[in-house]
Amino acid sequence: MRILVALSLTGVAALAAAPAVAVPPDTGGKPQKKRVEVVDNYYSPRKLTVNLRSRINWVWTDGSADVHDVKLISAPKGFKKFQTEPGSAGYTYSKTLTKPGVYKFICTLHVEDNMRMTITVRH
Repeated sequence: MRILVALSLTGVAALAAAPAVAVPPDTGGKPQKKRVEVVDNYYSPRKLTVNLRSRINWVWTDGSADVHDVKLISAPKGFKKFQTEPGSAGYTYSKTLTKPGVYKFICTLHVEDNMRMTITVRH
């Protein structure tokens, strides 16, 4: 029993004397480029999770006969809200998301159709 206690105390002393190891901050990975399709009365995908500083490219597809927009209705503090021009097939809009948190978007022309999407940006 004395040997076991002595070994345990030796291990604790060695651990206490070990130099501290620097751990790099969690950056959440490299920024990504993601495509969101703007289709008649929905965004595809409706939910998306990306890394910090990812670039989102909204693309109005050929299947989008109606006019749609993308309006940021809520975002992390410090991120400036925006709204695209109304567009249809062939229109594109890109934005880089620079704050971690949840971003919520709607199409102001189709709110009654529940045309919404959420993007979560991780650290």
